[in-house]
Amino acid sequence: MSRALLQAWEKTLRRRGEDRAVVQAADGLIVTFRELDARAAAWLARHAPEPRALTGRAVIFAAPNGVGWFEIFIGLMQAGAIAVPLDAAEPLAAQREIGESLRAGFIWDGPRLVSLARAKRWRDSEICLIKLTSGTTGRARSLAFTGAQLLADARQVMATMGINARDVNYGLIPLGHSYGLGNLAVPLLARGVSLVCGSAPLPQAIGADFARWRPTVFPGVPAIWRALAASDVALDSLRLGISAGAPLPPEVARDFLNRHGRRLHGFYGSSETGGIAYDVAGKVTLAGGVGHAMRNVKVSLLRGQRIIVSSPAVFTHGNRHRVRGLGAWIMADRVELDKNGRLTLLGRRDKTVKIAGRRVNLADIAARLRRLPGVRDAWVGVKDGNEAVLGAVVASARPAAELRAALHADTPGWKIPKKWAVVVALPVTARGKIDTRALQKMIS
Repeated sequence: MSRALLQAWEKTLRRRGEDRAVVQAADGLIVTFRELDARAAAWLARHAPEPRALTGRAVIFAAPNGVGWFEIFIGLMQAGAIAVPLDAAEPLAAQREIGESLRAGFIWDGPRLVSLARAKRWRDSEICLIKLTSGTTGRARSLAFTGAQLLADARQVMATMGINARDVNYGLIPLGHSYGLGNLAVPLLARGVSLVCGSAPLPQAIGADFARWRPTVFPGVPAIWRALAASDVALDSLRLGISAGAPLPPEVARDFLNRHGRRLHGFYGSSETGGIAYDVAGKVTLAGGVGHAMRNVKVSLLRGQRIIVSSPAVFTHGNRHRVRGLGAWIMADRVELDKNGRLTLLGRRDKTVKIAGRRVNLADIAARLRRLPGVRDAWVGVKDGNEAVLGAVVASARPAAELRAALHADTPGWKIPKKWAVVVALPVTARGKIDTRALQKMIS
């Protein structure tokens, strides 16, 4: 629909058409920008002989990072469709459910585009992408973005982080996630920043990819940086390591610096706003902060340690909040904003649940666990239906019974988790968030 992103892509083709665009590290496939455009046109011709049938329709697709992801995305962009990218592992049944709730026109099921009943055609000709986010509710919520908003986020990311077309991004985070769109997908399309799609999220595989393909910028998540901080793999070409998706523990940032001689740079954003804050020098991250507001991003402190964020990248469709004519969004996170404009995340606004009629603050219990000797990280949640408090800790040589007894010293018994798991690491999703479903299954 919106021509802003398509026009930016056409400029990239004129500037960098014969240069390397995407590398699939797993199989060594390399395509240039011109070849990528041709492959997208071929995909569209094969699967949508009448491209106008896609115009203004939302199209669901779940594809792994790689050339194929861009073929679909660019093909949809050329047809004037609205892309709805999902995680590659999203089951087809869940994709159909999402499609029906959005009244999408089509689902890409791998071999073909499948049309859906009750599809609607979007009237706003500027909308080109829908992000899905669970927010604080756990239920999928759709956010419609224009091409101009996606471009603004990528411009803010590149200008603040000092990324340019000479860099090579390394991609393990999903391209369709807000983080992947702003740091990987749109910079490639609009600014010609080439991309190496990583072969696997394991230190040895990452090391091999860096040795062969020499990427310079790596937007990662804390779980990846934790693993690399404990590994001796070489990352010689790395110029800029970025951490987002979840708070990066300062000890991980310090361990990575000691091991690899490079600072990690904290980054904070959301699906609604794109990038919000970034640690340019990498010093704030070492102390547990996430840096200062990004270029062209306005952050203001509200009551209850919450912030309102406004910039040209914030979504406006269905969003009534505005600051000086720009889209704005009130974050659910609690944030410390000091007099120098430095942000430190304090956790979600409210993690209080009722268990048997009594309130339990889950974040408080998790914080108490982290303070216990030998505990490196902790998660506290509930069973479905808030039947009982569950706890998982990353600790060495400390059995659950011992941890429970230590917590009893300053915590009422009814607040202490009833079921426990001591794990090597907290499981995370592809987006870098703690995988609560996996934890619930492990503990239950």
